[in-house]
Amino acid sequence: MEPTKSCCAASREQHKSDAGVSQAELPETVTTGRPYPKEKLIHIKGGEFQMGTNTPDGFPSDGEGPVRTVSVDDFMISPYAVTNADFQAFVQDTGYMTDAERFGWTYVFHLLVSEETQKKASNVAQQTPWWIVVEGAYWAKPEGPDSTIEDRLNHPAVHISWNDAAAYCAWSGTRLPTEAEWEYAARGGLTGKTYPWGDLLKPDGKHMCNIWQGKFPVKNNASDGYISTAPVDAYEPNGYGLYNVSGNVWEWCQDWFSPSYHRTTSSTNPIFREETGRRSMRGGSYLCHRSYCNRYRVAARSSNTPDSSSGNCGFRVVADVN
Repeated sequence: MEPTKSCCAASREQHKSDAGVSQAELPETVTTGRPYPKEKLIHIKGGEFQMGTNTPDGFPSDGEGPVRTVSVDDFMISPYAVTNADFQAFVQDTGYMTDAERFGWTYVFHLLVSEETQKKASNVAQQTPWWIVVEGAYWAKPEGPDSTIEDRLNHPAVHISWNDAAAYCAWSGTRLPTEAEWEYAARGGLTGKTYPWGDLLKPDGKHMCNIWQGKFPVKNNASDGYISTAPVDAYEPNGYGLYNVSGNVWEWCQDWFSPSYHRTTSSTNPIFREETGRRSMRGGSYLCHRSYCNRYRVAARSSNTPDSSSGNCGFRVVADVN
């Protein structure tokens, strides 16, 4: 199966009418301000695992395979994606402005935008018109100026670019996971399974993650309980205690993205370090659907430019074991 255009990969490259900001205009590097409490992280014991997939459900051009034996060292990982409350504390402490704020716009899924905001929006992402360019939207106003996060403080922070996630990590004394660490932890100790819980998407008819239910991109019947993001502790955790590593929001990783990842990186603590212009993302989001973007599988990969942001993109943090 070859990938179609990804519903989840709206990039600033797709909105050519905005010149954006240069890297030189970004704020100075954020320094450690409030170390992330180690007691809130899960200690993942290192070891070997089978990384990637060779199944027909995979996207070969994404570089999901070939399957190989990979080993990682011990590390600590958050059981949850970084929440709105977490990111709010960071911003209040540092005054940090996200890429969405500096550009003045970000991408919001069309069904989540109010009629008033939609009237003011004049642009959409090229090739993926369900992504609307909304001026004034950012992490604290995720659907535009007339929205709020006050009732979603325990939901994942969204409209977070890779640059923003890296800044939060610098402040909290953490880092982003490598793709190998992310997949090792997401598998929860299972070998070769499609999802963090097994091979069936809905075992015994039970929803296990927050993905699209209905006909993409026009109707989401939200039978899993959510039309947009879910709380970070929704659904059951995997075998290692991680929540929502399938669906909900895409999660940034350290690596630069390359389809040759599995063929060129080391089998020990692999990481793709050669700059490619795009950073890796894992896990899929609430917009993923088998008919269009079947990337909520644990081996699936995607990418975006480091300055891109959208309403389904967040992150979780890891830390080294001292």
